[in-house]
Amino acid sequence: MYRFQCDYTEGAHPAIMRRMVETNMEQTDGYGLDPYCDSARQKIKDLCECQDADVHFLVGGTQTNTTVISAALRPYQGAVAAVSGHINVHETGAIEATGHKVLPLPSGDGKISAVQVDEMCHAHFTDGSQEHMVQPGMVYISHPTENGTLYTKKELMDLYEVCKKYDMLLFLDGARLGYGLMAETNDITLTDLAKYTDVFYIGGTKVGALFGEAVVITNEALKKDFRYMIKQNGGMLAKGRLLGVQFDTLFTDDLYFKISAHADELAMKLKKAFQKKGYGLRYDSYTNQQFPILPDSHIEKLKEKYVFEFWEKVSDAESAVRFCTSWATKAEVVEELIRDIEAC
Repeated sequence: MYRFQCDYTEGAHPAIMRRMVETNMEQTDGYGLDPYCDSARQKIKDLCECQDADVHFLVGGTQTNTTVISAALRPYQGAVAAVSGHINVHETGAIEATGHKVLPLPSGDGKISAVQVDEMCHAHFTDGSQEHMVQPGMVYISHPTENGTLYTKKELMDLYEVCKKYDMLLFLDGARLGYGLMAETNDITLTDLAKYTDVFYIGGTKVGALFGEAVVITNEALKKDFRYMIKQNGGMLAKGRLLGVQFDTLFTDDLYFKISAHADELAMKLKKAFQKKGYGLRYDSYTNQQFPILPDSHIEKLKEKYVFEFWEKVSDAESAVRFCTSWATKAEVVEELIRDIEAC
């Protein structure tokens, strides 16, 4: 069976595994205070063109989201997100467990707009009962979204402006950031993210690392005591250098960008194959996630050889499914899948 259900079925890129073995017996300080974490931090700062940024390494996405959001919000504040956003759908109430409500906005493609946020905040702050309701304190977005769609630089800037208007923070979840940055339609850079968000993270778990996310904080208020929040949320890895080695390797010789581009290129081949076959697409994604609408009979046939994810029913006889490529996907497997799509 060939697996396309997610982008973290393999272990880690061989370069990371080699580096882990090479450094295995070295003795370093713990808790992210080692030379490898320092080197990775500097490389990320250089790429962001932001030497004032604080960079922290955590283990996983949900842990990162809960740590950032609980650090950023007052007890009476909530996080605005798309109704399909990861914190609203796939984190088992982790944000609510910190005492903060997720404030969902409707979305057809996984994105939310500055206009939507402006309308929500205006309604809240002009309501005579505002003090009896959860206050919007942060906007949470992801790039790519859960649906593989991308924000434009203009959309990001507009969201950042409306956040400043209402004294809110803008937080960008980058669990799949590499696949977004390398998409052919993307016009956002790491430098843009450092400039037009208050905090974002660079995903490693889904982009070549064994595990790990790199949080980049540019907002001065959020920087204060953030390590206390990491520790309190169980995110301060004692053997922190394991994270540093991985991100230092990912950001050596553009490895992170090369392996992300590989996944996107293969996904585009799949997209074209789906379209050539006459399948519709649930979302117009240019990233490693593709969402074709297939006849249920074709789905059953493809399931004999491939593992992929059911997304939603579209009609009595058709369903949208998700195929994910990754940094580790083999070109020959994609070619075999394309031949099987053509044969359906």
